[in-house]
Amino acid sequence: MDRTARGALRRGRTATTLLFLLFGTALGAWTSRIPTVKTRLGLSDGLLSLALLAFATGAIVGMLVLGRLADRYGSTRVMIPTAVLEGLLLVPPAYMPGLPALMLALFLFGLVHGTLNIAMNANAIEIQRAWGRPIMSSFHAVYSIGGFLGSAAGGLFARQGASAGVTFASVGGAVVIMAVWAASWALPRALVPALPEKAPTGSPSKSVIRSFDLWFLGTLAMCALVGEGTAADWSAVYLRDSLDSTAGFAAAAFAAFSVMMTVGRLLGDRLAARFGPVLLVRACGVFASVGMTAALLIDRPVAGVIGFACLGAGMSCIAPQVYSAAGQRDPARAGAALSLVVSLGYVGFLIGPVVIGSVSTFIGLPGALAIPALLVLFVALGASALRSPARGRVRGDTAPDAAGRSPLVSGIDS
Repeated sequence: MDRTARGALRRGRTATTLLFLLFGTALGAWTSRIPTVKTRLGLSDGLLSLALLAFATGAIVGMLVLGRLADRYGSTRVMIPTAVLEGLLLVPPAYMPGLPALMLALFLFGLVHGTLNIAMNANAIEIQRAWGRPIMSSFHAVYSIGGFLGSAAGGLFARQGASAGVTFASVGGAVVIMAVWAASWALPRALVPALPEKAPTGSPSKSVIRSFDLWFLGTLAMCALVGEGTAADWSAVYLRDSLDSTAGFAAAAFAAFSVMMTVGRLLGDRLAARFGPVLLVRACGVFASVGMTAALLIDRPVAGVIGFACLGAGMSCIAPQVYSAAGQRDPARAGAALSLVVSLGYVGFLIGPVVIGSVSTFIGLPGALAIPALLVLFVALGASALRSPARGRVRGDTAPDAAGRSPLVSGIDS
């Protein structure tokens, strides 16, 4: 690989990083101004839940149906226009006159959001193959940072008394600018390592749906993301109501979870390169489960914050490694594979908090919070599913040289 090609590969990685950043930023901005949209339309909690369900439905449809377009037309051709639409469709929910219009706007926003999720993850797997070493966690770390930036921007606009429309227009404009930037730097198809030719195996959709490996990887993603949804919705409630902490200290639980998840993802690629995805996910699952269980047994506010910090650190590397393994099962059909696995994971994120709330009515919230601790332990036990069928380790698709680097990118630092 000459100097020009190495530069193009670095720019391609930057372009994909920008997409993960704008993806998290748009979502963070939306969630931060949900209360404002709710108040403007005079929605009850039940009616708001219908609007949020419309977004979730759109996202799942986008992931399951439109995400497969990345295989047909190429991930870059799908992710760039959907990234632009992500910024544009963030704005309408702030101006809808009633619930039906809000539901339609959120369904369309979710549809684009889910499609972009699959396309950018498929592109990230292509970048990782060309790079020749694990870099998936770094993309997901940037997504976490984007979520923080979007939420912070929404909070700043709210503090200044700005409307949700002004917030979404400002953030949406920044998202469009990042998407255009990514379009000019996206990885050329010529730099993606060629895939070995395979005999036709029938419909790509049918082969993915019938793949037990992918369904099991999706189950692992679902179990892991139950914990993420639970931390977002129940961590503060647990500290405030079950442990009698102050409202301010209760908020520290999710903050600790988010910070440690971001830190873990920033370190995840080096850990994956050193220990391999199987051992990494197994260790992360055990760490998250033991830390959260210990916190529930100690039953003190400080322990609760530490427990959610352990849960965030342990879960940080699981989803990136599961998605990477899914995309490498059949790289030519990475979009279809990710559509299934990511959609199942998203279902876990959505239903997890509902299950925790339902179970807590019978056994109390501390007992219900043991569920994500047990599920993440199941992920640790099933981590061997991440092993590449070809080589036993997911380390990219190109044999490394003696220094552990891919011959495609020898001389490129990660």
